Amino acid sequence: MRQILKSIFVISNLSFALFSPASFADDAADVGKLLRSGQISEALQKVDSALAVRPKDAQMRFLKGLILTEQNKSTEAIAIFTKLTDDYPELPEPYNNLAVLYAASGQYDKARASLEMAIRTNPTYGTAHENLGDVYAKLASQAYDKALQLDSGNATAKLKLTLVRNLVGNTTGGTNPKANPAPATQIAQAPSAKAPVAAAAAKQATPVKAEAEPVKAESASKSKASQLQDKDEDEDDVLKAIENWAKAWSNKDTNAYLAHYAKDFQTPKGESRKAWAEERRERIEGKGRISVKIENAKVSIDGNTATVKFRQIYTSDRLTANSRKTINMTKQDSKWQIKQERAGS
Repeated sequence: MRQILKSIFVISNLSFALFSPASFADDAADVGKLLRSGQISEALQKVDSALAVRPKDAQMRFLKGLILTEQNKSTEAIAIFTKLTDDYPELPEPYNNLAVLYAASGQYDKARASLEMAIRTNPTYGTAHENLGDVYAKLASQAYDKALQLDSGNATAKLKLTLVRNLVGNTTGGTNPKANPAPATQIAQAPSAKAPVAAAAAKQATPVKAEAEPVKAESASKSKASQLQDKDEDEDDVLKAIENWAKAWSNKDTNAYLAHYAKDFQTPKGESRKAWAEERRERIEGKGRISVKIENAKVSIDGNTATVKFRQIYTSDRLTANSRKTINMTKQDSKWQIKQERAGS
C-alpha cells in the first residue's frame, strides 16, 4: 500500500498537564526554533543540556523523544515515551507517539493498544481516534490479503482491499499514524507521519453476498476495482521513480540522477539542458557527502502526467535544508521522468 506521510513543522497550542515552569519556556522556544530550521542535532544538544539540570522535566523528555524519532532512533524514542507513560499515565500524548513508532515498524497490535490507552486517558482526544481508525484499516487490509491468499478469485475481497488501500495507502506496508506535537505551548512539532482518514472504509466495504449481486453489477465492481488497481500501480511507479531519483542524488551517481529528467525538461533558469546538466554534475560531484530524503509524498495523476508534492530533507557537509518541493512528471517510453521541478507546493 502507498505510504502518505505528512511530515511538517507546525506550532502547537496544546497544553500539557505537567509541563515545566514558565521560567523554562525559553529553552523550549529555542528548541522549537532549531527544529523549524532543520537543526536537529543542535536541538538535541539543547534538550540534553536542559535535562542535565532538570532530568525529570517532562516537557524536555517529550521533546527528546520527538527528536530521536526524527533521527530514526526508534528504540531510544520508544524507551523515552514508555517511561513518560509510566511517570505520567494520565497523559495521552506519549501513548499516541508510542503508537506512531510501533506502527512504523509494523507492530499494529501494540499500536492499537497504545492508542486505546490514549483514548482511555482522554476520550475527547481526536488525534488518537483518527490514528486508531488508520490502524484498524491496516489490520483490515491484512485480513483481506489473507482472504485472497485462501481464495484468489474472491472479487468482493479484492474490491474491499482496493478501497482500503485507496483510502489509507502505503508503499512500505505500514500505516503510520499522526504523531502528537511537543507537549507545551509554542513548541515546534518534529516531523511525524499521518495517514488519511479511513473511517469510510467500513461503510464502503460492507459485506455483500455474491449470489445476491446481479451479473452486471458484479462486472461493474470488478471493472472499478481494476481501474483503482491500475491507478495504485501508476502512483507506486511515480513514487518509486522519485525515491530512485533521491537515492541517485544521495549516492552522487550523476548519470543515474540525470537519467530521471525528461528530454524536454524545463530548466529553472531557461538555460540549455546541456548547460544545466553540466552545472548539476559539478555541484553534486563536488560535495563530500549528500543525503536526500523524501517525506510526505502526495501524488496526483492525469493520464501520462503526474504531480508529486513532498518535503525534501537535504543534508551535505555544509548545508541542511528542509523544504517543500513540487515535481511535474511525464510518462515517456513507459518510464516516469521529471519535466519540471520547483520549490514550494
